[in-house]
Amino acid sequence: MEHYEDIHLEDCPCCGGVGSIEEEGGWCVYVQCVDCGAHTAEFSYKSAEERLEAARKVAANWNMRKVIAPGPGE
Repeated sequence: MEHYEDIHLEDCPCCGGVGSIEEEGGWCVYVQCVDCGAHTAEFSYKSAEERLEAARKVAANWNMRKVIAPGPGE
């Protein structure tokens, strides 16, 4: 997994925890809270250039507080 040190992530909008950029199967990225599991929608990519742009987009969504919060039973 590529490291995204230059991409700033705010604290989790649900619990104040730390967000982490994650990859799923080499085709998409999303941000997920390491504490409560809140996450952004996935952004897909097809190339290395699109991968970095997708990471920037999920970070922007996270920083704008556009997340899916886990509910009971998740």
